[in-house]
Amino acid sequence: MKKRFITGAAALTTSMLLSMGSVGAADKAKSDHPDWKFFKEAAQGGMAEVTLGQMAANKAESETVKSFGQQMVTDHGKANQELKDLAVAESVTLPTEMSTDAKALQKKLSSLSGTEFDKTYMEEMLRDHKKDIAAFQEQAQQGKDLEVKNWAGKTLPTLQEHYALAQTTSSKIGVKSSNTSSSGVMGSEDSAAMSETTTASHHSRMGAADSSSPTK
Repeated sequence: MKKRFITGAAALTTSMLLSMGSVGAADKAKSDHPDWKFFKEAAQGGMAEVTLGQMAANKAESETVKSFGQQMVTDHGKANQELKDLAVAESVTLPTEMSTDAKALQKKLSSLSGTEFDKTYMEEMLRDHKKDIAAFQEQAQQGKDLEVKNWAGKTLPTLQEHYALAQTTSSKIGVKSSNTSSSGVMGSEDSAAMSETTTASHHSRMGAADSSSPTK
């Protein structure tokens, strides 16, 4: 009986070790890609842009902010699908939930309404797009994987247009945007010039993106 117990315990231990090894292998597979961090942050950021954009389109007081939110849903929804296609081609498993910070922001915005909601949302959009532009510029220049670098470079102009549009939208509701010339974020002259051409160039670029989206 004792021998049987020892044998059973040994089998259980072996099973647990194999299970732990499988989990470890899965985690390793996720992080093995040289650009895994970019994949993760781009996926989580894209999900947040769509989720918060839907919230703005539904509950913003300003029609301009509503329109901005809807554009985030449309554009980031398209980019998110492109990223998913690229992840499949690169054998990368993307996160399925927003980051903890994005969830906290979603909770905060859900408790706001009217002008307070509009201003808080646009302030966050200015901050987020500044950070995104810097991250995508870095990836486009220094990424390890060529396909990921190309996708980052192709998506970057849309993010820059979003930032210019966020500045224009924010100014209309009384939110001041700080002009930044460092960290790869466009300065005041660049953003002002881009604001004038955002709509036309945006649709042109997104149309071009349709024909070059990863289909691997």
